Amino acid sequence: MIKAVFFDLDDTLLWDQKSVKDAFNKTCKVAQVKYQVDPEQLEEAVRTEAKGLYASYETYDFTKMIGINPFEGLWGNFLDEEENFRKMKQIVPTYRKEAWTRGLKALGIDDSAFGAELAERFPIERRNSPHVYEESFEVLDKLKGRYNLLLLTNGSPDLQNTKLDITPELVPYFDHILISGAFGKGKPDPAIFEHALSLVSLNKDEVLMVGDNLMTDILGASRVGMKSVWINRHGQVATEVKPTYEIKHLNELFPILNNLS
Repeated sequence: MIKAVFFDLDDTLLWDQKSVKDAFNKTCKVAQVKYQVDPEQLEEAVRTEAKGLYASYETYDFTKMIGINPFEGLWGNFLDEEENFRKMKQIVPTYRKEAWTRGLKALGIDDSAFGAELAERFPIERRNSPHVYEESFEVLDKLKGRYNLLLLTNGSPDLQNTKLDITPELVPYFDHILISGAFGKGKPDPAIFEHALSLVSLNKDEVLMVGDNLMTDILGASRVGMKSVWINRHGQVATEVKPTYEIKHLNELFPILNNLS
């Protein structure tokens, strides 16, 4: 019988991809006004430059383990105590400026001062663009009180808590919030799932993991023998990792939970 539901945060409850897209759109339109660039082309160029730069830093292996992507690096402050986060805090100001400056240069614009301006603009726009999927609150309302709810998210505690600060309505639903950067290992490492189970004092058969990422949420759940629900909003195909259940909308959780009870 299922007694707890573990939820991923980004692109499961929070629509992070839309927030990032909005922030890029608003920031790139500033460049359109000044230099008549195509905002979509600039966004693509900055994304490409950011990925390359991000992978070149000594913190890259750590960010992969904890689960912090290049676009979070474009707006996070990483005010966390751990040594690698302290390194990230030192790296990101240059990283942001370089990503935007190189993105502009890829479109034929050599203006590092403007690159720095856009680099400062993007975090502001990202903070001003919080998006939660419309069904998230409705589903959590129905689950609260019936199940133990735990939020299991990869990332920097400072950044993940910032996301929760700008969508404060989410926090009260959860009995526990577990962030990989605070624990020291990220999904899909079995250790963080085992720690989550210990927080709710339940065994793996009593918990359902819900997430959008096959290689973190679903793989990690499978490694500890936990049932998983893959929220697949974009019609992807599961190849290497097979979820226990697959849904397109969070409301489809309820028939699964009813069957399991």
